Amino acid sequence: MPRYIFITGGVVSSLGKGLASAALGALLQARGYKVRLRKLDPYLNVDPGTMSPYQHGEVYVTDDGAETDLDLGHYERFTGVSAHQSDNITTGRIYSEIIERERRGDYLGATVQVIPHVTDAIKNFVLSDAGDVDFVLCEIGGTVGDIEGLPFFEAIRQLGQELGRDNAIFIHVTLLPFIKAAGEMKTKPTQHSVKELRSIGIQPDILLCRCEIPIDPSDKRKIALFCNVPENAVIEGRDASSLYHVPLEYHDQGFDRVVLERFGLGDAPEPDLTIWNGISEAVNNPDGEVTIAVVGKYTVLVDAYKSLLEALNHGGIANGVKVKVKWLDASQFEDDENLVELEDVHAILVPGGFGERGAEGKIAAAKFARERKIPYFGICFGMQMAVIEAARNLAGLDGASSSEFGDPEVPLVGLLTEWVKDNETVRRHVDGDLGGTMRLGAFPASLKDGSKVREIYGQAAIHERHRHRYEVNIAYKEQLEKSGLVFSGLSPDGVLPEIVEYADHPWFIGVQYHPEYKSRPFDPHPLFASFVAAAKDHSRLV
Repeated sequence: MPRYIFITGGVVSSLGKGLASAALGALLQARGYKVRLRKLDPYLNVDPGTMSPYQHGEVYVTDDGAETDLDLGHYERFTGVSAHQSDNITTGRIYSEIIERERRGDYLGATVQVIPHVTDAIKNFVLSDAGDVDFVLCEIGGTVGDIEGLPFFEAIRQLGQELGRDNAIFIHVTLLPFIKAAGEMKTKPTQHSVKELRSIGIQPDILLCRCEIPIDPSDKRKIALFCNVPENAVIEGRDASSLYHVPLEYHDQGFDRVVLERFGLGDAPEPDLTIWNGISEAVNNPDGEVTIAVVGKYTVLVDAYKSLLEALNHGGIANGVKVKVKWLDASQFEDDENLVELEDVHAILVPGGFGERGAEGKIAAAKFARERKIPYFGICFGMQMAVIEAARNLAGLDGASSSEFGDPEVPLVGLLTEWVKDNETVRRHVDGDLGGTMRLGAFPASLKDGSKVREIYGQAAIHERHRHRYEVNIAYKEQLEKSGLVFSGLSPDGVLPEIVEYADHPWFIGVQYHPEYKSRPFDPHPLFASFVAAAKDHSRLV
């Protein structure tokens, strides 16, 4: 039976519960244990698929097509363990399933209530489909005291009792603010947060205290005393030099050791941190720097492109350079005079997105990269805009555009209404629900012999994760290829364009999928490694 670790947060949001969970998972793996990580989100959306990135950051997509919280990206990047549909649950999904069961009469006339029906559904989710693992780490979203999180806290409280003290522990992530004017670190917010948690029946076993400066021993003793935890269970969580140094920092603080001691596993072998030491060294001591422009729609919020940013960093690790990202709003490039912003960059990346805003600016960026021979990487929407640019300016298809923007003269990109997933045909309608109706998850693609992507991947067939509603129209393939744009990757049936490139360009590739979801610091995605290498080469020319 797996042992369960519940991670909660207090005082404020954005303390790094997801990163702490991922780092702890990596440390347990380094000691030889198998782990599984899960996220329980209290919001009423069924999933984050219809939420604006400004509301909740990026939507992360799993191989099996779940649209999930961005923390699952942290989990995968730190542990390499692929997440599934069953690893992210929301209040909306819980209530949706309960209401469906109530309408079918599954409750046999009983009054359906938060306790026991909602809490039982949450517990079933936590315990189900755990697989052959040693530890399941469950992060509870939000902050203790939030009204929408109460059913989740009650459910894990019950699980703590049912699983027993030897099989479940509670870690509480909290804040120790430093008041500069007073010159003091304040422990009171942590004390109140733990008091709130204890008031609903949960006594934390370990406190992970986020802070800017080291915790004074006297403050540690005070926290331990008032929060009823051992002094060695008050773990200091200071900001690290990079995300990938966090496991090393937490190990130095004894985080994983205290967790294992709490489970009676104090004699566990020491972790092999060779990989993490190597990654930290590569990040902290690069041989150079490249500047890559990300021309997007949500660039004022970096979390909207979290996986993308990390995949670029992984490409930097693979090439021994630091990647400096220049975030640029695509809308500004609707005025050609603003293209001067791209003059000093070593590569241009146009990421995914939805809607017409900024589209013309992304098309202009693709044209600038093509004409100036600057490495270009178009992902999902970024590929579609590169194809539209080629259609207009190389293939003579005036008025080429996407049906996403209205009724174009040349519908080069159109709404996807039918596709095959797991040998079953999936259909959607123009006026159908938006949630969960995209081409989601891992799909295969066949790569063209002699193409650049075939060389980069080193194989003829790939599986990559998708998240989109619109596809490039294969009917224009021949006309576009005559103009120089090569369709170097197609769905196995040859119907859906997956990759385009220019043979006469140093590095210009567009992909319909999202390769950033499968990149890891210890295993950078080949496209990102190659793209950053191209940027490095271009930096020597400017």
